[in-house]
Amino acid sequence: MALIQPPMLTHGGTHPARAFRMMVRDLASGNQGVTEGNDLKVRQWTTPGAGVRVGDGSAVVTGAAWGQGSYTQYNVGDAIVPIAPTGSSARSDLVCLRVEDPEYEGNRDPAADDIGYFHVVSGVSATAKAVPSGMTAIPLARLDIPANTATITSAMVTDLRRIANPRRERTLYTAYPSALNRLTAQNGQWYNWPAAARWKVPIPSWATSAKLLVTLAGLRLSESDVFANMQTSLGTDTGQTTAIDDDQGANIRRNTVVLADTITLSAALRGTTQDLFVRTQPSKSEWGNLGVDAATSLIADVEFTEGVV
Repeated sequence: MALIQPPMLTHGGTHPARAFRMMVRDLASGNQGVTEGNDLKVRQWTTPGAGVRVGDGSAVVTGAAWGQGSYTQYNVGDAIVPIAPTGSSARSDLVCLRVEDPEYEGNRDPAADDIGYFHVVSGVSATAKAVPSGMTAIPLARLDIPANTATITSAMVTDLRRIANPRRERTLYTAYPSALNRLTAQNGQWYNWPAAARWKVPIPSWATSAKLLVTLAGLRLSESDVFANMQTSLGTDTGQTTAIDDDQGANIRRNTVVLADTITLSAALRGTTQDLFVRTQPSKSEWGNLGVDAATSLIADVEFTEGVV
């Protein structure tokens, strides 16, 4: 097949619908899914009943055939989707956003019929996460419905949405202590130390998780063997504990400690600015001291990512 002519957007040219769909596909990097984290969420009815509702939002749906391109569709307000009751056996249904373009399948009339619509694939596997092969659609939710049930509740809804092109934002923060600052307690308590390892971090309103990588290069250890725990904190959310276990005696030495974690962000933290800092817990059983000074570098690598909510 030759190149589709004329190229988009040539003045005076006539462009087939497929050229626009291929442009949507290219702009979406060939991906499909909802646009933002809360788009097209499937929920029970306000008063649970024989169906579900699909909320506001938009999505990109890639055609099942090569060269078909991608479709954009958006929904305003709650769309009501009826669900058939079950009989004597449990059943799983897939709620999808489907596009049925008569150029490729079916016989719907774009002038009179809904080409994009919410579609229920009934009787799928209880582990199904994808639409049937050859169907131009994206999955929104799976409903796992018990036997002899006509009312759909939230407990039956498994969210299957994916964001087509999730946003990411990565920032590097640094700090350099100008003078020696030591942690000399050996009492098993947690301290917000080193004090220089603290940064104001704005959290995007769309972020659902944060990947944190904090490096303490040139950490000073002295006086005796050292055992301590360290962890990162973002606001009130703390990360996993990393141990410093050093048996080199009384001499002054340097170490590099890396703290890494992924923190799921609560709704209350999104769109706010929070302190990112390091907490340290010196052991009661070892008498060595920790320190940071002008030979220490503190680096925080923070990446926020977007997911469905």
